[in-house]
Amino acid sequence: MPQIPEKIHELTVGRLAERSGAAVSALHFYESKGLISSRRTSGNQRRYSRDTLRRVAFIRAAQRVGIPLATIRGALAELPRERTPTREDWARLSEAWRAELDERIERLNRLRDHLTDCIGCGCLSLDSCVLSNPDDVFGDRLTGSRLLAGKRPAGSGAPPAGTGTA
Repeated sequence: MPQIPEKIHELTVGRLAERSGAAVSALHFYESKGLISSRRTSGNQRRYSRDTLRRVAFIRAAQRVGIPLATIRGALAELPRERTPTREDWARLSEAWRAELDERIERLNRLRDHLTDCIGCGCLSLDSCVLSNPDDVFGDRLTGSRLLAGKRPAGSGAPPAGTGTA
């Protein structure tokens, strides 16, 4: 991959896309969500500072592990604007996500370990389905495919069905 000469302090959106591997439309989306910023030239063209490359890499890495964009935006807001973020800056931000990622890994491992039971069910109507009815929290109230989003008993701690967060 070609290097950016040191004398170039700003990147066009095309150059940023080329260097980061993100589509131009993704960069525009990140900017619209306040994840990155640019300045406009007199011809209304976007120009990004060089440190935006690191920010885009951070955004993409965080997205790959399932960190929500709002959380990423909050983390990026803590980074200094006057200098390129350091390894220590990134380590501090990512450490805050460790517990969330550990919990997600545990849920995914539990899902993997019980997935064949669920596939055999077909309609997720097992008495103790780890996807839509973990620990049979609905056994006394609901059965079968009536486990719909919004039908969760208060305090069950179970995510709504179909949210992909089980």
